[in-house]
Amino acid sequence: MEKEENANISACVYVTYIPKNVKFSEHFSSLMLSSDRLATAMEVSALSLLTGIAWLYEIQVEHSKSLFEVAIAMCALSLFKRIYNNYLEAVFCTYPENRTQPVKDHALKNKKDLAGRDKDQLAILVTQDRLNFISRFCLDLLVYFMIPGFYLEKYSQPCSFLERILQLLLNHYFMSFSMYWFHRAQHKNPWFWKNIHSLHHWAKHPISRTTYQDHWLDNFGMAVTGHIFAQILFPLDGYMFWFSRIVRVCESLEKHSGVTGIYTLAYSAQQWLPFAAMPYHHDWHHEGFKGGNFSFAALGGVWDQVFGTRRVGRVPESLGGTSTAMKNGNSDLSFTLDTRFLDGPYTCFIPIIGIAGLVFLKVSMGIIY
Repeated sequence: MEKEENANISACVYVTYIPKNVKFSEHFSSLMLSSDRLATAMEVSALSLLTGIAWLYEIQVEHSKSLFEVAIAMCALSLFKRIYNNYLEAVFCTYPENRTQPVKDHALKNKKDLAGRDKDQLAILVTQDRLNFISRFCLDLLVYFMIPGFYLEKYSQPCSFLERILQLLLNHYFMSFSMYWFHRAQHKNPWFWKNIHSLHHWAKHPISRTTYQDHWLDNFGMAVTGHIFAQILFPLDGYMFWFSRIVRVCESLEKHSGVTGIYTLAYSAQQWLPFAAMPYHHDWHHEGFKGGNFSFAALGGVWDQVFGTRRVGRVPESLGGTSTAMKNGNSDLSFTLDTRFLDGPYTCFIPIIGIAGLVFLKVSMGIIY
């Protein structure tokens, strides 16, 4: 069995067991995130077709980068996502001391996968994975043609490098704010939780490939309320836009990777930010009841602190903590806001409706760039 593992490490290995006696470099043998050949073929075909059409017809929307440039960037981002997932899985398998949960917690029980999901749940997620790609691909194309300047070529006024960095921070903090409230709403609204978001929380012990394994409406909603709303209200131009997308991919994969420390590059880089969250914050979010009604924030943890939902969770021994101890939050801010009135099944959507109103107003005025 060991020889078979070493000879051919396929994508499905990480679904049901952790390969043993495998070198770090051997974890990069497959780029199929879901082990679903059809989903991979769909993505390769759609991106190749888009790139070919964009190159042949030289399509470009006013104030936007050419469709060919956008298509190439989409291809590069897809490839990067798969390679970075392999990197995080290699870290997870090779350096168990950096795992956010003890090794014994990943032991298989009742024919469940490494993340704690059964066979029927995995079958549902395969279908959702295909719908995820179709919906996101269509969304990206729709935004390109319907919102001129979304894939901004350059600002209307010259900006210094410092100004662009400040704009990036504004974009990311607003993105985190908007995603925080959409994520929190999915936990508080019973219909959304039961039919949409609970699929993602089938993973009680997440590893990086579980990042995008959710209901397609969950992924779609996060994209709209996250980087689309942020790009409309705080636009990033040119390469800064794609740099932002790369950071977001790294952050998403890392917080589901099951590892923490210096190997999580995006989280290591953001440590200096106020109340920055680490992967073990989100890991505890997956472990808790109903997926944990806390630690909702992405891209930093300041909104969890401000709105009173911050929880630390397990702090690995490699970082000076005890991996089995639960640190149930801190109150570092005296001005933590009481937002419990926004936990109702309908009031939970008030912040998102307000943000959507601002986005609609700006788009209707034609002010994007």
